[in-house]
Amino acid sequence: MEEKKAREYLQVNPQHSHRATGLNVPPKPRNAIHSFYEEFAIRGIQVDAYQPGFISCTLIVPPHLIDRNGFLAVGAIANLVDKIGSVVLFVKDVSLNVSVDMSISYLSTAKLNDELEITAKVIGEKGAYNGAVVILKNKATREMIAEGRHSMFCLKRSKI
Repeated sequence: MEEKKAREYLQVNPQHSHRATGLNVPPKPRNAIHSFYEEFAIRGIQVDAYQPGFISCTLIVPPHLIDRNGFLAVGAIANLVDKIGSVVLFVKDVSLNVSVDMSISYLSTAKLNDELEITAKVIGEKGAYNGAVVILKNKATREMIAEGRHSMFCLKRSKI
């Protein structure tokens, strides 16, 4: 019985199929540094404030990040924690920036066209290991949607 429910849930209906086939994906320019995935996932983010170790952004939840139930998809939230956390932890002129760990607490949901405030700040550095906290809040209600912790290993270039 559970298997049947799972199959029904995963079945693509015509409405969702139309959303996927209606995507217009331009060819990637030769010297582009971002992939379709990155552009798709972070399109629409507006940076409101930035200083070293802190970033604040706004995102109005777009239709392409909504799940079947009409809420911001948990995968989209994870991706936002990854991308915004990476930005705040990014170290210029470092040969290797690698995500080591990410943990996310999903506390509430967001709906289509909700305006989200996304903030990230560095919470610690130990050698090449850096950590940040990323918080997603509904801007109108101030309700916390998710809290994520992201850590990166940033290997500096050798001076040799």
